Amino acid sequence: MLLPNLLKAALNEQRLLKVIAGLANFDPASVAMVARAAAAGGADLIDVACDPAIVQLAAAESGLPICVSAVDPELFPAAVAAGATLLEIGNYDSFYAQGRVFSGAEVLELTRRTKALLPQLSLSVTVPHTMALDQQEQLAIELVAAGADLIQTEGGTSARPYSAGIQGLIEKAAPTLAAAHCISRAVQVPVLCASGLSATTLPMAQAAGAAGVGVGSAVNRLSDEIAMLAVVRGLREALVARVSLTHQR
Repeated sequence: MLLPNLLKAALNEQRLLKVIAGLANFDPASVAMVARAAAAGGADLIDVACDPAIVQLAAAESGLPICVSAVDPELFPAAVAAGATLLEIGNYDSFYAQGRVFSGAEVLELTRRTKALLPQLSLSVTVPHTMALDQQEQLAIELVAAGADLIQTEGGTSARPYSAGIQGLIEKAAPTLAAAHCISRAVQVPVLCASGLSATTLPMAQAAGAAGVGVGSAVNRLSDEIAMLAVVRGLREALVARVSLTHQR
């Protein structure tokens, strides 16, 4: 897997933190705020829209490796030329609101096209949460066989939390945690758990087998950079706390 050594180390230690600016977020001011907060708060990676100008902006504001998300492989080469380190097929949340659903066959074909286009780049692929868990697991196996270097789970948009407080946060994260548990035991590549997570549930993602986590709306929906920074710091502390505890045992 062609990733910077710091990202590889974070994955190996199950503590990679990816902050997601948003696949459909092309607002320079918003992306710049997210990028600065992510870097200052201790994130390892920033996930942005697959646009060269956005890639360059996020890199300049953060100094962190950049992941680009898209559902059109033809968009990736220009983003790579602009400095993207990691490719991702996914972050489908913005499409679900439009009634757009991705099938397993479609995601598999996007994976094959991307690897054919840019075989030297590391590729993360999100497994759609709209599929049953056993189908998600089978698709993950097929995606790895097709060249996926990382698998990402999701599920926040399908969760229907009915409780307040901590219990509600756990209910919100349940779909992506369940997928991470199943998929991490079925494939030999790192699994990133994303969508619907919070500082409360990040350690649960690690316990479920995730090598890293992706957090978007908990950060990018905030309008204040200081508030963003505080959230990212809290996420980093939650990940590091469990890693430290595991090493002590």
